[in-house]
Amino acid sequence: MRPPFDCADPVTRDRGLSAAHNAIKRGEVVVLPTDTVYGIGADAFNPAAVQRLLEAKGRGREMPPPVLVPEVRTIDGLASSIPFAVRELVDAFWPGALTIVCRAQPSLTWDLGETNGTVALRMPLHPVALELLGRTGPMAVSSANKSGQRAATLAEEAVEQLGESVRVYLDAGASPQGAPSTIVDASDGPLRVLRVGAISEAELRAAVPDGWAEPDRPDDRPAGSAPEQESGTAPLTSG
Repeated sequence: MRPPFDCADPVTRDRGLSAAHNAIKRGEVVVLPTDTVYGIGADAFNPAAVQRLLEAKGRGREMPPPVLVPEVRTIDGLASSIPFAVRELVDAFWPGALTIVCRAQPSLTWDLGETNGTVALRMPLHPVALELLGRTGPMAVSSANKSGQRAATLAEEAVEQLGESVRVYLDAGASPQGAPSTIVDASDGPLRVLRVGAISEAELRAAVPDGWAEPDRPDDRPAGSAPEQESGTAPLTSG
């Protein structure tokens, strides 16, 4: 197995990004740094690659991965019927540690798993992740850990858990946040917080005061409304 590419060195970083881009084009999976935790990523539009990602983690299609995007305007090509409140959240927190579950564009020819017509979207606040996404386009990205294990905040932790199942590892040191993203469901009616992570609910409501549902019980959530759990420690799903 090739050792991780040290992204602190500009030359090695460029080599690593090129290797990761080529691996994604071949339908392989890579590990990349994000602002929350390390992620394992694949071409979102390659069903076989997404399946490799799920197999590497030991997860099934019932826990589809989120999709990371390189820029805000990408969401209009991936999501439909985007509420104004979502645009306000994006303006306030992207790039950043906020995952938003939207209705997916019905015309998209992808297969992320059993999504019930939704897609979880996030734009990460990390230069290496954004540069790779700028080369590859949208990527299906889950936390870089085996199912049920702690999410990796260091590249070596991802290597220990995922090993040979990953083609390229990009090492950018410790994750800045070290916590999973916050997940908001905007796929059906008022906004609802599915999981509190690096961004608190108070911060969300302060930035966007209107459009929120009253808090509900976890089992009131519609099936398929959340992506795969980023931290690997709870039944919910994200990236």
